[in-house]
Amino acid sequence: MKAILNLFVSIASQPAILVALIAMLGLLLQKKKATETIQGTIKTFAGFLVLTGGAGILSTSLTPFAKMFQFALHVQGVVPSNEAVVAMALVKYGSTTALIMLVGMIVNITLARITAFKYIFLTGQAMLYMSCMTAVILVSAHLGTGLTTILLGGVFEGTLLTVTPALTQPFMRKITGGDEVAMGHTGNIGYATAGLMGKWFGNPKKSTEDLEIPKSLGFLRDSTVSITLLMGIVYIILAIVAGPAFVEKNLSAGTNYIVFALVQAGTFAAGFVVVLQGVRMILAEIVPAFQGIAQKLVPNSKPALDVPIIFPYAPNAVLLGFFVSFIVGTLSMFVMIALGTTVIIPGVVGHFFCGAAAGIYGNSTGGRRGAIIGATVNSLLISWLPLYILPVLGTLKLSASTFADTDYLIPGTLLGKLGGFGSVGIITGIVVFVLCVLIASRIVTVKSRSKQTTDGSEN
Repeated sequence: MKAILNLFVSIASQPAILVALIAMLGLLLQKKKATETIQGTIKTFAGFLVLTGGAGILSTSLTPFAKMFQFALHVQGVVPSNEAVVAMALVKYGSTTALIMLVGMIVNITLARITAFKYIFLTGQAMLYMSCMTAVILVSAHLGTGLTTILLGGVFEGTLLTVTPALTQPFMRKITGGDEVAMGHTGNIGYATAGLMGKWFGNPKKSTEDLEIPKSLGFLRDSTVSITLLMGIVYIILAIVAGPAFVEKNLSAGTNYIVFALVQAGTFAAGFVVVLQGVRMILAEIVPAFQGIAQKLVPNSKPALDVPIIFPYAPNAVLLGFFVSFIVGTLSMFVMIALGTTVIIPGVVGHFFCGAAAGIYGNSTGGRRGAIIGATVNSLLISWLPLYILPVLGTLKLSASTFADTDYLIPGTLLGKLGGFGSVGIITGIVVFVLCVLIASRIVTVKSRSKQTTDGSEN
């Protein structure tokens, strides 16, 4: 049994394998030729490896950024990092996490079939992290590690991962110019909020991507060039503040600190280029392949994919969102120090991916102003909400890390608070959550039919 669980977790937590299998299933359902099925499956697999490889390059280049930042400011505290906190939690909650994840995937597919929310969540590591957080909270609420926790946790996770892509889809249509893919990331609540902020307070006529650049600086229109130059300036300033002694002794293995900073900036830009190539490969294969699943298993369903999938649509918003998010997170940290609370140190990786996405969502509805406001609001959420989830994480609240994204922080805190009322509170809360989703689905269906009837009568 344990070996089967380990195999399941290994497959499901690897997006490349999971999505390749989904693509293969879609192609088989369409009765494609064997050669076409093999080609589509392999290209999807390779595309996701390219995408995750690019994301890994970005994360690696941001690690020295974070270390220089912490050394320069001499601060200690809790750093939100999904990878770090899950790595600690899986040692104790590994089997429970795997079973919750399995039930959650089944619930997601079931709800996608029977409700108006036709989104199949395909970001494996996000599902694993969500399962782990759910296991930690339910066990900390004294529900144990048995069947009740597994079923409740799976229903909670599967429902959450079905409905959160629906929150962002109106904005995804604006970003991508279509309705073929959805957002499958655990920052969806924050991204939808950023999109709303842009809609309410922004100006969609002035997009981040329409910045006027003089002809003499036309080379800056190339995203690789502009990203390398901008990140080079940031890295060099940070390296100077941290000092050559710290950088050369602890980070660069003796390489000159300015040269090291430039290489890291170039590495960041290279990671961005790799991500873009991976996105192109995935979209070229997964969308056509997914039509088989949409036609046969879950009609009209859409794949919910990881956050870098939207980066090519607004590269300027990516950088603007990241810097705004990180600055707001840093200012929030200083306020926490002044207030004497637990200090949440801004996690550079979290602020990059979530801040960039929030900037893109805000820009889609409110242009440059929307990108700034959206990234600011999302940053405030991921900077302050960790203070509220820490108390419900049991022994993990004493660690130096915690969960980083809004879809962990908001639902996780609410679930943990319900745990204070015992199993009755947990069961009641999850049942109400599922009922709310079913009711919302019914409302969406009725509105959609009414609109179709109106459009038909007008024609």
